[in-house]
Amino acid sequence: MIFVVGGNGRLGRAINAYYGETNTQSLAHSVYQDWWMPTSSKEIYKYFAPWEQTNSIIYIASGLLDPKLDAADLMRVNYHLPMNIMEGVADLGIRVVTFGTVLETLFSGSGNHYVQSKRALCGYVEQAVSNRRDVAHLRLHTLYGIGDPAPFMFLGLVFNALRSRAPFEMTLGRQLREYHHFTDEADAIHRFTQDWKPGVTELNHGQPVTLKDIATTLFSAFDVESLLRVGALPEPAEENYEKSFQKPEFLANCTFRDTLPGVVEYIESRLSPAQAKN
Repeated sequence: MIFVVGGNGRLGRAINAYYGETNTQSLAHSVYQDWWMPTSSKEIYKYFAPWEQTNSIIYIASGLLDPKLDAADLMRVNYHLPMNIMEGVADLGIRVVTFGTVLETLFSGSGNHYVQSKRALCGYVEQAVSNRRDVAHLRLHTLYGIGDPAPFMFLGLVFNALRSRAPFEMTLGRQLREYHHFTDEADAIHRFTQDWKPGVTELNHGQPVTLKDIATTLFSAFDVESLLRVGALPEPAEENYEKSFQKPEFLANCTFRDTLPGVVEYIESRLSPAQAKN
């Protein structure tokens, strides 16, 4: 059985769509909403006990992404919930997959509560693996392709500027990013489970673009280059300006769509015909 915790979120929806309804169970939010509490391990054990030693997998796709959210809320959802699930199924022979971000390795996270919560989760997984637990933590890059882009992320800010035809101020845009379509990422996640390795793994395609690439391509695609203000904002001190990630061997035959045309197609699909008209 494939279990998906957080099946209504973008990543959860992509995983559900990849596997289909057969042998897939997406947990209702009402089932797991209190599993972040310290007393939830017995309830979690009872829920999953019928699938003991069945080679089942739990994908914990629930999570909060906005670093401006309350730090305690981020820790409850991003750390305590998955930690308790791993504790609850520890003796059931069920594998657990958690999700983090490559920013865990790039930023100190001192001022980013989101990164802090994911780094804490990663640390728990590493400790659990050292105790011979069958759990994994997948570090992801920027995902796109389902629903409108999150308004607090770079692509969401660009999207809102394009939709309203408003000037868009940004840095020089030298920051390097990998953009992965949710559909491609679901395939990559499945391939990881077929080449299972407990611990921490990065899902890289190895083809980064700069934020300037993203912005200039999109504003050009919709013929509004005059709205783009590259260099209007200061460069952040803590950023990834140099590091590119290597595609792991287990993803050698995994196809990721080209970022720039993929992002243009996605944003065009989210704009109304009038908004997308050149």
